[in-house]
Amino acid sequence: MKKQIFNPYLPLNEFIPDGEPHVFNDRVYVYGSHDKEGGDTFCMLDYVVYSASIYDLSNWRYEGISYEAKNDPNFKERPYMYAPDCVKGNDNNYYLYYAMSGYRGVGGYFGPISVAKSSKPTGPFKFIGFVKYKDGRLMIDYIPFDPAVMNDNGVIRLYYGTQYDYEENLEVFLNNDELITLEANMFGKTKEEIIEYAKRDSANGAVMAILEDDMITVKEKPKHIIPYNTKNTSFEAHPFFEGSSIRKFNNKYYFIYSSKQNHELCYAISNYPDKDFKFMGTLVSNGDIGYNGRSEENRLNMTGTTHGSIEYINGKYYIFYHRLTHKSDYSRQGCAEEIFMNSDGTFNQVEITSCGLNGGALKAKGKYSSCIACNITNGAMPHGSNKIFTEHFPNVTNDKDLRFIGEITDKTLIGFKYFKYDHNKKFKFTYRGLANGFITILQDIDNPIKKVKITPSSDFSTIELDIDFIDGIKALYLYFEIDGLVDLLDISF
Repeated sequence: MKKQIFNPYLPLNEFIPDGEPHVFNDRVYVYGSHDKEGGDTFCMLDYVVYSASIYDLSNWRYEGISYEAKNDPNFKERPYMYAPDCVKGNDNNYYLYYAMSGYRGVGGYFGPISVAKSSKPTGPFKFIGFVKYKDGRLMIDYIPFDPAVMNDNGVIRLYYGTQYDYEENLEVFLNNDELITLEANMFGKTKEEIIEYAKRDSANGAVMAILEDDMITVKEKPKHIIPYNTKNTSFEAHPFFEGSSIRKFNNKYYFIYSSKQNHELCYAISNYPDKDFKFMGTLVSNGDIGYNGRSEENRLNMTGTTHGSIEYINGKYYIFYHRLTHKSDYSRQGCAEEIFMNSDGTFNQVEITSCGLNGGALKAKGKYSSCIACNITNGAMPHGSNKIFTEHFPNVTNDKDLRFIGEITDKTLIGFKYFKYDHNKKFKFTYRGLANGFITILQDIDNPIKKVKITPSSDFSTIELDIDFIDGIKALYLYFEIDGLVDLLDISF
């Protein structure tokens, strides 16, 4: 590493969720949606690409706008491009797959899946059409949403789908016109089509199709790859919801997805690309739910949608995911962690950290933005779902070009993991807010080392403390006991 890097790993004014990392040659490229800072719906901006050398993940390069939403024929009706994926075709060109949606997800399940092409992994990509059958019919089977694609030794495999489980009890479903109508309207299909799907298998679930070498024509029509009815299966506690992603490690297929819990990336493994997947566990949760047994009630951040994948980069595995900011699902930032493969090919859930791709703890030296905090909780953080919350709770936010943690309430804990302390004696933090109270500095969660009184300050002001930190790699926490709201700008060693 030539310099330190934190989570989020891109600039603080950049919001790239749904990150699909891919190594092409000696660089890793991240393809994702593009949220607007403080936006009021998902994916408001055009696609951009960032890349880094596989030998230096601390230095991400902005590659520019790779594709504009206005290039899609469905732009006027559905102007927002959702989570994309990119693959290198057998012709050595690069192909981008994505789905369009309307405001706050309306029409996002209607399809079809769009395809754009470029001679370079960075684009610019040019729209070439929709995924279709040989007779020209659009491929809108099942729910064409969140496409993922892989070139499997020359075989082009397209994965996609979503799941709402209105059909869990088929007899009840087929006799409930309200549920049939609801699903038809949601998925952009007729009631007759929904009934036919329900009788045959289900419109819900994760599916895979095989494409011709032209990257756009269906060679083998889609079919379910994991159970859409998860009862009494390995997927029952963590059923598929959305965010299909596919990887192949050591000749095994890894299907990565966002579960119904909606805050976690899970994975399943199979010897085959289209069947016999077995659920293997959670990879990461943006609230650390499940990590060391943590419950949903004790989430360490506001939780919400997540989407991402694993990539093998220069001998190591990394999981890319995203976090929420601005008290909504609409301003999401990419994060990443190193994750370790066990000898049997499985992964254990990894903890979310501030140091992410840094290759180790951050130096307890210099100034850090409060926005790199990996834990932000007042003990009652909500789960986000296609809305902007109006109640006060701590969140990463901005005031023009100033970015900070705002609306810090009483009993808020803000955590940074991890720092490497080396004879540190001084500590500073910069805050503002019309509140009285105390802030306790903790080195690890069970080691309070300093408590300081704060008074109202309408402008950002800095408090400097003499603290005899313990040497070694440890977390840092600030715990607030206050009678109003406070903003935290930065911390310094």
